[in-house]
Amino acid sequence: MPKWYELSFGEDYLLVYKHRDAQGAKHEVQRMIRWLGLPAGARVLDLCCGMGRHSMALTEAGYAVTGVDLSEVLLREARLGDPEGKVNWYQADMRELPLAGPFDAVVNLFTSFGYFKHDEEQVKVLQEVRRLLKPEAKFIIDYLNPDYTSAHLVPYSERVDDGWKIIERRRIEDGYVFKNITITENETSGREKKQQSEPREYLERIKLYSLDNFKQMLNEAGLVLEKVHGDYDDEDYHPQNSRRMILIGGRR
Repeated sequence: MPKWYELSFGEDYLLVYKHRDAQGAKHEVQRMIRWLGLPAGARVLDLCCGMGRHSMALTEAGYAVTGVDLSEVLLREARLGDPEGKVNWYQADMRELPLAGPFDAVVNLFTSFGYFKHDEEQVKVLQEVRRLLKPEAKFIIDYLNPDYTSAHLVPYSERVDDGWKIIERRRIEDGYVFKNITITENETSGREKKQQSEPREYLERIKLYSLDNFKQMLNEAGLVLEKVHGDYDDEDYHPQNSRRMILIGGRR
């Protein structure tokens, strides 16, 4: 049976998350460049690159970028946004990467972690990060802040976009945050009613890892945590108030 992440990152993902913009990615990349201390022309791996917003921003900033994602659909969009082929795009599972490295930095952004059921599988991802890093290189893992997420979870939301109604139901259960997404055709008054297509359902499931959980997994993988930010405006991390938990570290 396919895993949730094999089903959710398809054509409908482009609809649900179309609001993510390139300008925001450029701002975030400028912060990352400073945090990482990247030299000109550095090799950067964008692990779980999605549609390639950050990969392209890193390329425009003068870096040699490799983007990896499991989704054929998202990589298709990434390649469409890179007509000159400046980024090396690969389709792969982040637990077993077909790359030799080494890289000057590995970045894993916007909660592209915690997808798997067992902690050992998340550690495999971190071991791959370590394998691909140069000895003095650094990584960034941009993850949700579990305390803030738990306190501010919105159980239900809906919107209409391009004629589609998108309903998102969220809950926390057994140490995971679940999001159930339902997409249906929006009924428009004043028009002749046509036959509606069947609703399309998707599930997203992310494990809620605390900072201490991350420190333990990083240690198991041979990595060390050096700094934690709470957002991309250089704010320090505060467990109760920070929206994000942006981890920066390197090889141990």
